[in-house]
Amino acid sequence: MAVAASGTPAAAGRPKVKPTIVLVHGAFADAAGWSGVLKRLIRAGYPVLAPANPLRGVASDSAYLASVLKTISGPIVLVGHSYGGFVITNAATGNPNVKALVYVAAFAPDAGDDVYHLQVRFPGTELGLEALDFRETPGGGHDGYVKREVFQRVFAGDLSASEADLLWATQRPGDSSTLQTPSGEPAWRTIPSFFLVARDDRLIPAAVQRFMAERAGAVRTVEVRSSHVAMISQPKAVADLIERAAARS
Repeated sequence: MAVAASGTPAAAGRPKVKPTIVLVHGAFADAAGWSGVLKRLIRAGYPVLAPANPLRGVASDSAYLASVLKTISGPIVLVGHSYGGFVITNAATGNPNVKALVYVAAFAPDAGDDVYHLQVRFPGTELGLEALDFRETPGGGHDGYVKREVFQRVFAGDLSASEADLLWATQRPGDSSTLQTPSGEPAWRTIPSFFLVARDDRLIPAAVQRFMAERAGAVRTVEVRSSHVAMISQPKAVADLIERAAARS
């Protein structure tokens, strides 16, 4: 006879509850980048949410995502791309519903890390300050946009020129303060993590991604031949890893 964890008989034939998948985009992108992954997860029967990441700063972005997570009942698999990994690492801390963290070509900071110093920890990034256009915001800050002439090479090297142009034109900028804002205590210390490494990434070098995966004690790390936008060019591989994390949770 099947026995539940509490010691009571498990209900015969009761379907297992699928966790809610929450997909968090990074800077220079928006939630539309998850479209190919979303289609696969929805088809597989998962409840999915892809909220807008405000991109206003590490503390405020993390607090916003944490507030979204509090509205979700039941288990959650939290997925982050690029800077979105920074946000999920901070937002998930202390939330018992988050059962797995999935990093897709993403930052997985430790306490005190910042975006800039992680990005340049090993050689290979082509997103230096010279690759960005900065525009002043009303509050006196500055938003960073990837320049058109380098966008495809740095951000989306395995997409067509027309696809890359569309992403460039619709990119959501990140507040420049995020570059050197230190992270808090990482959720991956207590929540199982899964990593997808983009081997051809020219924004977060693959060596940096591997380092973060090993440091976090990843349950599973997979590698794909992809640019930084692995969720667009390799949606099946990304969805497969998310489903593996969901099954474990």
